[in-house]
Amino acid sequence: MSIQPFTINVPQTILENLHDRLARTRWTDEVEGAGWDYGANLGYMKELANYWQHEYDWRKHEAALNNFAQFKAEVDGIGIHFIHERGKGPNPTPIILTHGWPDSFYRMHKIIPMLTDPARFGGDPADSFDVIVPSLPGFGFSDIPQQRITLDRTAELWARLMTDVLGYKRFGAAGGDFGSPITQLLALAHPESLVGIHVTDIGFYNLYNQQSDLSEAEQRFLGAQQGWFFREGAYAMLQATKPQTLAYGLHDSPVGLASWIVEKFRSWSDCNGDVEQRFSKDELLTNIMIYWVTGTIRSSMHYYSDMYAPKLQPGQHIEVPAGFASFPKDLPGVDLPRSLIERHLRVQHWTRMPRGGHFAALEEPALLAEDLRAFYRSLR
Repeated sequence: MSIQPFTINVPQTILENLHDRLARTRWTDEVEGAGWDYGANLGYMKELANYWQHEYDWRKHEAALNNFAQFKAEVDGIGIHFIHERGKGPNPTPIILTHGWPDSFYRMHKIIPMLTDPARFGGDPADSFDVIVPSLPGFGFSDIPQQRITLDRTAELWARLMTDVLGYKRFGAAGGDFGSPITQLLALAHPESLVGIHVTDIGFYNLYNQQSDLSEAEQRFLGAQQGWFFREGAYAMLQATKPQTLAYGLHDSPVGLASWIVEKFRSWSDCNGDVEQRFSKDELLTNIMIYWVTGTIRSSMHYYSDMYAPKLQPGQHIEVPAGFASFPKDLPGVDLPRSLIERHLRVQHWTRMPRGGHFAALEEPALLAEDLRAFYRSLR
């Protein structure tokens, strides 16, 4: 399991091909006055595509990403790309941060320096971390598995990456979206290796729907979640059942790919309907570019076929100390009762954030970084 240094260096031919495809976009029409009611708004997508074609500079962002120490290692036959930044405090705690969909390892780029070097941001050097940020298999610069890969299999890959490859005996783990169930499954399977876990969403959405002893607040949250899936969840069912069909269009058209992803960043963030209140065009496009230049939109959807499979049983409990940060605009936009997640997690740290949505590490990196420091401070 040798580790090789990794540098992002996208061939110029890929960038030229992208530029040509953007120039030849065949635009659809739109219902007059539709706004974002039926999906990605035509006017905004034309504005974004024009910026992408004429102003966006991938090489600048590629160079910025290459300022992070990046590596690739084969773990159980899968090449895993990861950032590994060492902490600058006296005794850094190792922590693995896991992203989800439709983001990438880029989700974590703002909080990495806040965790490795808290003193630079007004914090205590004693709160520093060694930060490991892998790309999920089938995402970004990790290998594309030739067979389906599951959430619990990924948790096993992370355990081996941290212990066998990087040599950490004990470590922390955190994440959101797919990063939440992966982090929790890692703690379930390897409690002896985990100092603690920290998540920003419940992760196991079907775990409690059939239970008869739910409180009124818990029922309200699960009802809101079910309502959200009726309104917004068609993408998940499509990605779970017919990802190959969807992939032809998204893999072939950069504007198609961008519209599929940007609409989620707008809908799932705390942006009041204006996606650029939270994410600049450059941030949106850099994340999209990671999918485009690696050709990984199809493989990034494979977890959806595993999302509805039971991973925990009612009554099953994860005993590793847990922290939870609840962001008000995270899905489904209703407060998550602490009692619900305490049904399967040993919650020792709970924070209701004043703002922020699903992409916490990108939207509110300072709030999330401070919450991670506060939680792990008691576990060091």
